[in-house]
Amino acid sequence: MNDISKAISQLERRREKIDRAIAALRDVEREVEAPVPTVSTSKRQRGSKPAERTLTPEGRRRIAEATRKRWAAKRAADEALQKKAGTPAKRASTRKARKRPKTAKSVSPMTD
Repeated sequence: MNDISKAISQLERRREKIDRAIAALRDVEREVEAPVPTVSTSKRQRGSKPAERTLTPEGRRRIAEATRKRWAAKRAADEALQKKAGTPAKRASTRKARKRPKTAKSVSPMTD
């Protein structure tokens, strides 16, 4: 019996060490899952709008220039494609350029 009680006491001591190790690992796991909020997010209240971002004049100029370059390249590619295909360039139609067929004036039944 002495050997059995000795084995039981050793197993209980091991179980206590294992339980402490498991508890320590669970604490570490909780810290990883719920990170500590940074100052910038903790100061901002729920429902408040973030700071409005504005574009500097220099940034606006850069964007405008890039847009102009993009459209110039597209126009050049379209013209090259039309020259290669041998089709005339499309012209924008205006209201005056479009001709409507002449029809007899319709008389409204409501006018007397």
